Order: sequence, then C-alpha cells, then structure tokens
Amino acid sequence: RGYDDIPKEITEPDATKPEDWDDEEDGEWTAPTIPNPEYKGPWIQKKIKNPNFKGKWKAPLIDNPEFKDDPYIYAFDSLKHIGIELWQVKSGTLFDNILITDDPEYAKKFAEETWGKHKDAEKAAFDEAEKKRLEEESANAKTEDNDDAADEDEGKAAGASDEENKDA
Repeated sequence: RGYDDIPKEITEPDATKPEDWDDEEDGEWTAPTIPNPEYKGPWIQKKIKNPNFKGKWKAPLIDNPEFKDDPYIYAFDSLKHIGIELWQVKSGTLFDNILITDDPEYAKKFAEETWGKHKDAEKAAFDEAEKKRLEEESANAKTEDNDDAADEDEGKAAGASDEENKDA
C-alpha cells in the first residue's frame, strides 16, 4: 500500500450491530470509525536548503533598440467591413443606421439627419402595433375564459343529471 492509500479513519474492529437495530426504521447500520494509527497526515515533500537560491526569478527588462511607438497602431485606412455581435433578450429588435466614428459632433449630426427624422413615426407605428397586439390577447383571453366557463356549466349539468339518474 502506498502512502496515499492509508485512510484517515478506520471502522472500529470490535463494533457489532446492536440487537435492537431495525434496518427499516433506523436505516442501514454502519460501524463507528476511529482514528487510524497508521495514518501520519497528508504527505508533504521534504524541503532542503538550496545554497544557490538567489530569490524569485524576475524577467529582466532589456531595452529594445528596434522598438518604435506607434500611437495609431489601431487605425486602419483600408478597413471595409466590421462584425458586431448582439445579444438580445427580447426577439424582434431591429438595428439600422449603424455608425462607427470617433467624432461625437458628426455622430450627433448623422443621428438627427437619419434617426431623428423617423423616430416619431416609428414610435407611433410601434405603439399602434402594441395596442393591437394587447387587444387581440385580451380578446383571446376572454374567449378562453368563456369556453372554460361553458365547459364547467356543461360538467355541472352532466353531474346533476347523473345524480338524478341515481335517485330514480
């Protein structure tokens, strides 16, 4: 057996199942455990002094004579495509007039010329569609409630006729 195979506790060798133990009421009997005299604790490797140890290693900082800082490393003159990943909780969201710029004034001007002209009409169309959807849902709910009530009335009527049949 290896060092790691020695259990911390072992079952008590003299333990016996009590005579009045009922497996159905008390559950399955398990013997009590005692500390294992062979267990010496978790294994820890021995440490020895290293006379050549000079401290924790650190990467040396060496100047690179060929390095030239480029503040516009992120700028691409020939960039023609971009990918945008959008995660949405509610389906049906539309995205249009996507603008990527680093000029806030240009972005405001572009927004007013595109989105600003149509936002009121889009909001009105959305509100109208939402109102229509809610009316349809409430009409469907009323129809379902009426159907359920009619089913209950039919059930009561059928139940009453059964009772009348029993009495006769």
